[in-house]
Amino acid sequence: MGTDDDVPYGQGLVEAMMPFILSLLDGEVSERTARKHLGNLWLLGGEIIRNVSLYEEYDEMTPAEKLMQSIAPDEGPLCRHLSSESEQRSFDSTCGKLCRFLEIPKEEK
Repeated sequence: MGTDDDVPYGQGLVEAMMPFILSLLDGEVSERTARKHLGNLWLLGGEIIRNVSLYEEYDEMTPAEKLMQSIAPDEGPLCRHLSSESEQRSFDSTCGKLCRFLEIPKEEK
């Protein structure tokens, strides 16, 4: 958290990610894989919050809209906390999986 405005925005991101998080915890993947994805989601949320906070964009997009703008089916944003291409590939994999999950119409899940 950088400012007080970050808290509700972060809560909105968690709410938008929650269906995906619950699918990971339902045993769809191994515990180790779920932990990897959860760690990458934490990094993704941090990068989004940092950018929104730096540019004071709290009211420009909802957290869910900003989340979808930040990810693509095959990648996520460049993460400043990752120190290798391998870590970035893992992060991109999680972002892609989240993007594809969120783009599936709710009735199909």
